[in-house]
Amino acid sequence: MNSDLLARITSHPEICHGKPCIRGMRWPVEVIIDLLGSGMSIDEIIEDHPELEKDDILASLQFAKLVLSGNSLLDLAS
Repeated sequence: MNSDLLARITSHPEICHGKPCIRGMRWPVEVIIDLLGSGMSIDEIIEDHPELEKDDILASLQFAKLVLSGNSLLDLAS
């Protein structure tokens, strides 16, 4: 798993109630996954939201895979 991508996922209690977000911005991972699930392409998401980068979206997918596998970001640190 690409830990460089996962470094883009942050969680701070004061931002979006501590939900995993992109680079400390108010972009929860779940919203990125929802946009992809609605059929938007990575390029369409970036075009509509230029503050996001392709690696942010790839990081969201990596994070979702990590969570679904039953692991967490803390597991990577150990």
